Amino acid sequence: MSRQYLAWGSADHAHPVDIFSLAVTSKQILSASGASSLKVHSTVDPDFPLVQSIDGAHELGCHHVVTDAEGTRAVSAGFAGEIKVWACHDGHWQEDPVSAHLPRLNVWAVALSADGQYLAGVSHSGRIGVWDLGAEGTQIRDHETKGSFGYCIDLSSDGRFIASGHENGAVYIFTTEEGRMPFSLAGLVKPVRTVAFSPLGSILAAAGNSKVIVLYDTKSGEQIGNLSGHSGWVTSLSWSSTGEYLLSGSVDGKVKVWSMETKMCVATHSETEKAVWSAKWLPKSNRSECFATAGANRSVAFYREASGG
Repeated sequence: MSRQYLAWGSADHAHPVDIFSLAVTSKQILSASGASSLKVHSTVDPDFPLVQSIDGAHELGCHHVVTDAEGTRAVSAGFAGEIKVWACHDGHWQEDPVSAHLPRLNVWAVALSADGQYLAGVSHSGRIGVWDLGAEGTQIRDHETKGSFGYCIDLSSDGRFIASGHENGAVYIFTTEEGRMPFSLAGLVKPVRTVAFSPLGSILAAAGNSKVIVLYDTKSGEQIGNLSGHSGWVTSLSWSSTGEYLLSGSVDGKVKVWSMETKMCVATHSETEKAVWSAKWLPKSNRSECFATAGANRSVAFYREASGG
C-alpha cells in the first residue's frame, strides 16, 4: 500500500554550498554544510524561518551534526577534524565548554546518546571512541576495527549498541557495556555511508555505494531484508518514531519511504536531480508524519503525510 507525502515548504538557499547533515529537535532543525556556519530553522512556523546562524562554527565546514532525544544538546564534526558540543537554552544554541576537552582525533562521523551524556565517534583509521560529556569529555571506550575509514556511526536509543560502517564495506556492532563485538556482520562489499538503529534497537539498517539497504537483526546478526530501488549511493537513513517506516536519501536525488511490514517502498520523492545528502523524520507531535531533506541543492525541503491534513 502506497503512502503520499506532500511538499510542505522549504528553507531555500539555507547554505551557500552543499548541505551534508540535518539534525532535528521538537521545534527546530539544524543543518551543516561545507560552509563555516551551522543554521537553525524553526519547524513550528510554516515558513520555516531562520532563527539562528552559528557563524564560524567550523572554519572548513561541517559534515555531521547530531542531537540528543530532548533537543538540548548537539554535536558537530568539522572537516578540520574538530568536534564541537552545543547546548540549547530557550531555543538558542551556544558552544558547551566540554568542547575544549575533546582532542582532535580525526573523528569523522559522530553519534550522541539519547540522554546527551555520551558521544561516540568513528575515525579515519576505523577506531571507535566513546566519550563521557559529563566528565570533561573523558574517553571511556576505544574499540578496534579492521582499520578501514569509518564513514558512519549510530548509537541505539537504549544505549546498548554502537554500530559503524566503513569504506571496505564492513559493518560492526559493539555492546556498550562489555565493549565487545557480539558477532561479525556480513558486509556490503562497497563503502557503507549510513547506519541506523530502529527505535527499539532490534534492527540495524545499513547502506551506501552498493545502492541496497540491508537490514540486520541485532540479536543474531543475520540479514533479515534487502531493500532495493535507489539508482545511486544511499547516503542517509532515518527511522520513523514507531519503527514502521524507514526513510532513505540518495545521490540519485530521490527520497524513499520503506514499510517494514512489507519490506517494500511505499513512497518516492524526486523534487531534485541533485544529490540528497541527508533525510530525517521530524519528531512526531500532534501533526501528521513529516520529514526533511537536504543536499546539493543547498535548501532544506519539508514533506508531510497527505492524510494528516
